[in-house]
Amino acid sequence: MFNMILLVLMFMFMCGSFSFILKRKHLLSMLLSLEYVVLSLFFMLLVMLMIYKWELYFLMIFLTFSVCEGVLGLAIMVSMIRTHGNDYFQSYSIMQC
Repeated sequence: MFNMILLVLMFMFMCGSFSFILKRKHLLSMLLSLEYVVLSLFFMLLVMLMIYKWELYFLMIFLTFSVCEGVLGLAIMVSMIRTHGNDYFQSYSIMQC
């Protein structure tokens, strides 16, 4: 039962990673792919911690860092749209900052 759930969660992780690799045109699609990967990692950690009957405090810390990652990504996207006028990933260069 748990092996099938872990297999599905690993498939979700691989699909999210594959989507992140392929959708490199817009920053918003890259951020959505990253959030999907983080969500699949969260569910994978939840299942693993419940199998071994460990404490779930780590999940709260993980969710806190994933929210910070999402907010930072949105802030970068807003600043990029303000300076460049679009969210194309190729038009943004670190050297211009």
